[in-house]
Amino acid sequence: MAPSYTPLAAEDPEQVGQYRLVGRLGRGGMGQVYLGRSASGRLVAVKVVRAELGHDPGLRRRFVREVAAARRVTGFFTAAVVDADPEGDPPWLATAYVPGVPLSTAVAEHGAWSERAVRTLGAALAEALEGIHRAGLVHRDLKPSNVLLAADGPRVIDFGISLAADDTQLTQTGMLIGTPGFISPEQLVGDPTTAASDIFALGAVLAWTATGSGPYGQGSAHAVNYRVAHEQPDLSALPGDLARVVSRCLDKDPSRRPTASQLSAELGRMAEGPDRDPLTEIEWLPPAVSGAIGRGQPL
Repeated sequence: MAPSYTPLAAEDPEQVGQYRLVGRLGRGGMGQVYLGRSASGRLVAVKVVRAELGHDPGLRRRFVREVAAARRVTGFFTAAVVDADPEGDPPWLATAYVPGVPLSTAVAEHGAWSERAVRTLGAALAEALEGIHRAGLVHRDLKPSNVLLAADGPRVIDFGISLAADDTQLTQTGMLIGTPGFISPEQLVGDPTTAASDIFALGAVLAWTATGSGPYGQGSAHAVNYRVAHEQPDLSALPGDLARVVSRCLDKDPSRRPTASQLSAELGRMAEGPDRDPLTEIEWLPPAVSGAIGRGQPL
């Protein structure tokens, strides 16, 4: 798949570390993400912290944490860190370039997915969370735009607000971090954020992928957050088996949610069968999405 990117702007750097920048891949809360090329021609995604944020001691510490977190995570379904300079001016992080498109874009452009495709996606994302949690981390912002779809499976990206599972000092008191509709109830009320919070987000991602709409409806962030904290999700459009799995993920009590390893095994068994497409082949994706990725064309 040919990389899809936009040209560099006049204010963009042409070189970061050993990588020559060739275009823009996207923008996040902390900075710009570029497509870079090493001297040998290897493609990487280079995340560069915005200049005004790089001089903020708190945000620089946050980026140092992101780099440390990302380096601790391994597995098939996360993007590996290949280089970084969190103390640089500006700080930056390079990960292996994933030739794919965000799940958010795929669903917006081509619609909701079949049950089989959602089960396969869910098993892979649960395996990604297994690796994250095994490293003692909590992602804290799993959502469709943080899932990249590639021919050989999805990748969970952006550890910008992840934290060690035993660390309670990352954010200021009262600061809410996450995305409405995917933030767990315990995050909303200020209870400890644990690996179970990522499971809640995974359930919301699967429901959103299967229906094209979040299980807590639309509206303002305040309205959606209220429904997450106080009301039950609407899973009426999901097939029975998938609805039962998602319902357990969205349980308001974190202790009753399945673990990532339990979900990976359960969804893997559900996806088994003579018609299952392995993740080594692009056909695991819905046809319209696999066609776009296979042609190397942006969605």
